[in-house]
Amino acid sequence: MVKNAFISVSFQEKKEENRGSVESQIVTFTNKIRRLTSHLELHRKDYLSQRGLRKILGKRQRLLFYLSKKNGVRYKELISQLNIRESKNR
Repeated sequence: MVKNAFISVSFQEKKEENRGSVESQIVTFTNKIRRLTSHLELHRKDYLSQRGLRKILGKRQRLLFYLSKKNGVRYKELISQLNIRESKNR
């Protein structure tokens, strides 16, 4: 959980005024994904958490795809800030 634990507070504060935006939703999902991933490293047989992780990954993937189609520049900036890989569907 030490490596890339959570997104910096300054980035979240900047986006806090508009929590419904696509970028802020992706940041929130990324935090949840990292938290669940660290949980699953300790509890390998927690199948309900695995299912929740898969659902959140799918939601984030759909939002990233939407953002890439709407505004490619913001998409590139966001994936570089969050340090996540580019989607295969792009």
